[in-house]
This record gives sequence, C-alpha cells and structure tokens, in this order.
Amino acid sequence: MDELKLYTYIAVFGTFAVYFGIAWWARAGSTSEFYVAGGDITPLQNGMAIGADWMSAASFISMAGLISFLGYGGSVFLMGWTGGYVLLAMLLAPYLRKHGKFTVPEFIFDRYYSKTARVVAVVCLIIASLTYIIGQMKGVGVAFSRFLEVDYDLGLYIGMGVVWVYAVLGGMKGITYTQIAQYCVLIFAYTIPAVFISLQLTGNPIPQLGLGSTLSDGSGVYLLDKLDMVVTDLGFNEYTTDNMGGTLNMFAYTLSLMIGTAGLPHVIMRFFTVPTVKAARASAGYALVFISLLYTVAPAVGAMARLNLLNTIEPVAGQNLVYAERPQWFKDWEKTGLLKFEDKNGDGKIQYVADKKTNEMVKVDRDIMVLANPAIANLPNWVIALVAAGGLAAALSTAAGLLLAISSAISHDLMKGIMMPDLSEKSELKASRIVMTLAIIVSGYLGLNPPGFAAGTVALAFGLAASSIFPALMMGIFSKKMSGTAAVAGMCSGIGITMLYVFQHKGIMFIPGTSFLGDMGPNWFFGISPNAFGVVGAIVNFSVAFVVLKFTGEAPAHIQALVENMRIPKGSGAAHAH
Repeated sequence: MDELKLYTYIAVFGTFAVYFGIAWWARAGSTSEFYVAGGDITPLQNGMAIGADWMSAASFISMAGLISFLGYGGSVFLMGWTGGYVLLAMLLAPYLRKHGKFTVPEFIFDRYYSKTARVVAVVCLIIASLTYIIGQMKGVGVAFSRFLEVDYDLGLYIGMGVVWVYAVLGGMKGITYTQIAQYCVLIFAYTIPAVFISLQLTGNPIPQLGLGSTLSDGSGVYLLDKLDMVVTDLGFNEYTTDNMGGTLNMFAYTLSLMIGTAGLPHVIMRFFTVPTVKAARASAGYALVFISLLYTVAPAVGAMARLNLLNTIEPVAGQNLVYAERPQWFKDWEKTGLLKFEDKNGDGKIQYVADKKTNEMVKVDRDIMVLANPAIANLPNWVIALVAAGGLAAALSTAAGLLLAISSAISHDLMKGIMMPDLSEKSELKASRIVMTLAIIVSGYLGLNPPGFAAGTVALAFGLAASSIFPALMMGIFSKKMSGTAAVAGMCSGIGITMLYVFQHKGIMFIPGTSFLGDMGPNWFFGISPNAFGVVGAIVNFSVAFVVLKFTGEAPAHIQALVENMRIPKGSGAAHAH
C-alpha cells in the first residue's frame, strides 16, 4: 500500500470511528432529543454544529471550484450564503425559538391555524431539501471514488451507511455532537492546504492576504493580475470581471441565495436546540464566525487552484504539457471520469483553451478543484489525506441535517400532527427512524440517478426555499393580520412560478421538445437565470398573499395576540409538542 493511500485510510476511517462513537454516546432516547437534541445545546456548540451543517459539499467542494471558473462572478455564493445568515439571525431565528416548537411546518400550523398550511409547508420543505441533498450525495460519491479508489456508486453506498448509523441512531442529539467533530475536521482540512499554497505562490501564510499579494518569484506581479493574463491568453474571460450574466442577474442570484438560506428548514431547526432566545442569537453570532473562517479563504483557494492547474498544463507560455508526461494527480482524476483529455491534433500535447473546437481538456469538473488542489501543488501526502476527510465531513454533515428535516416533517408534522394525533412518543420515535431510513434510500437513489435539472448545483434548492418558506415565515412573524388562506395561496404561487420557470425549457416531465411555452430559452425573463429566479418567486408569494388577504379577511384575534407575544423580546419557553 502506498503512503498516500495509507494516510487517506487513516484520516477517513479514523474520523468515521469518531463519528460512530459520538453517535452511540449521544443516541436519542426521546422525541425531544431526536428532534431538538433536548433543547440544551450551548451557543458555542450550536455555532460549530451550524457551521458544519452549513458548510456542505457545495461549500467545501463546489464553491471554490465555482469561483475558480467564474472568477469575480462566483462571489454571489459568498455574499448570498453569508448574508442569508445575517437575515436568519436578525429576522427569524430568535422569534421562532421563542415560539418554541420542533419544526418549521409546526410553526406554520400554529401561526396560520391551518392543517392545509402545514401540509403545504411539508411539501415545500421536502422539495427543497431533496433538491439540496442531491448535491451532498454527489459530493460523497466524488470524494470516495477518488480517495478510496472505488467506483462512484460504491462510494455513495458507503456514505449512506455512515449517515444511517449516526443520524438514525442519534437523531438531532447525535447529529449535533457529530457535527461539532465534523466542523473541526473540515475547517482544518480546508485552511491548512490553503496556507501551504499561499506560502508557495506569494510567500504570505495568510490565504486571504495572499490573494491580494505579489507572486514570490520576484516578478512583482500580483497573483490576480497573473491569473488574468494566463486565462485571457488562453481565450477565457478575464478572471476579475463579472461572468454571471449581467448586474440584474447577479443581484437576483445573490438575493435568492440570501433569502433561500434564511428559509432552509434544516438550518432553522438548529436554533430550536438551544434553551433560550438569547442563546439562539448567540448561536448565530458564533456560526457566522465559524463560517467566515472557511468563506473568506474560499476565494484564495479558487484563484490559486485555477492558477496552479493552468501552470501545470502550460508551465511555459506556448509550451504545453506532453500528455505522456502528465503528473500522477492527473492520472488519478482521469480514473474517476471527472477529468478527460482528447488529443484532437495528434501532437501528444495538452491544449487547454476556451475554443471548444480546439480545446483538448474536454472535461474538467469544477468539483475536483479543492480536492485536487493539494496534489497539484505537490503538498505532503498527509495534507492530501486531510482534505479527503474534510470533503467527506462536509458532505455527510449537511446530508444528516437535511435528512432529519425531511424525517421530522413526515413523522412529526404529517403522521403525529395530522394523520395520527394519538401516536405515542415511543411510536413516534420509531416512526421517525423508519422514515429517516427511507429518506436515506431515496436520497441515495437521487445521488445515483440525479435528475437533469439538478446537475452540478444546489442553488435551485435555495430558490425553492426562497420562493415558498421564507415569505411565509416573514409574514407569520411581522404581519399580525396575515391569514392562513392567504399564506397558503402565497406559498403555492411562489414555489409554483419558480418551478414553472426552472422546468419549462426542459419540457413537460423533462421530455425535450414538449415545453408548453415553446423554445424560449432558460433566461427569457429579463435575463434572470433559473437558479436566480427564487427572488421573483418570493415577490410573487408576498404579492399573492397580500392580495388574497384583502378578499378573505385577517387572522383571528387570538392569532394576532400569539404573534404579538412572540415578538416581545423576552422569555423563551421550552420546545414542546402538541
């Protein structure tokens, strides 16, 4: 066994052993522990768990890859996802915690006094969460297939098994303590290689500063200026310009990600695990600090990875790498199918250019950039192994949170809340574990057979949450008069118009050529892309709700009193179920 494989096995299976041990120690014995970890997690612990829950495969694996190829335009993900947490901390989390329930649909039921509203909220939650989880499962498969040298399918099965053990056994309690460990793993795995590479390229050990520094080769050229020169010489767009389809689309994309973040149920659920409203606010503050440790490093990782990749393929201007002499990391990623070379001119050298007709790097999957970066930079094997463990920790932690959100929505909101109100706590806990097992199987299937509309992005999940759940929560907290009928109409309209826009150019039931709006292209509405359309859906949601309110009458007096009490900034109340 070679040294890299040995280090990788130690890092990956060592962290798995820690996760399993924590899951057994923190296994849930009640519905309160399963859904909200007993409600006694400290703000510091919850902040770390939120950090792990949030820094998914999309953040750890995909975000720097997107920034590598989109350049300046990729900053929408940083601004949107970080800004969303500010919205959540200021506008939603404290009030939802003060109301003191287990799930988002349960709050919707209480606030809008309607079983229909609860069911609609469950449906919206499941649609957004399943769309999001596809990206996590892809991350698990990509990381395992490369670092354990198994095929993608087997890697995904292993990941499903790991999540099943600690999520089904421990529920929110097990997931919380496991996510604390996963945060420590993923943050070290992300920042240590960045420090090494920043030192290599600029002589500055702080990646955030290295991004704006001159290169260490004595040329006096700034790193970003060098990257601009390299990419434009190869025919690509300048790295430091907007590549997101214009200012309006970039604004819509950022806002959609922000309000989508504030409306994602698996994130909101984390604030139900602390004992007080004050603790909920403190959790959000800690989470922003912990998240910023990765998010401020991501632009440096993305830029440096792109520069290293291009310098490897064309080490000297005009002199391309001979394919037969390609480095070992190149061969390793070719085995996964995520990196492909085609010798179009027969000269045995690798031409990597923007022109599709002459470009011989016919596939460079953006998701490989973070995982491949340490090997491209010739970092020590233990660093490469650490990145493998970090990528898996990121994907597994968020997958567990999403699965718990789906499970609780079905077992607590549909079964206990509507279908079988007399269900005992023991039976509900058993049902929750069965539902989560089924959710893992379904999400695994979607990871093996991802629908075309979800390929390569989780931004769609944020758009769906932005257009349905976020407006309902905002109106529920800040509009005393908003009625159940109006809220249901808003949620249905918001998510409906968003899904219509996303799917219409794919064809009815995803059959090409059957679109009922004709071949209008994906960005026909003012140039706004489908992944950025959630903000339009949110505007439709708010508008429809307030129009319907005019015709159906306002919420009854006791509901308005409930909202007024919820907005009083004192007290907390323990989470409980009805």
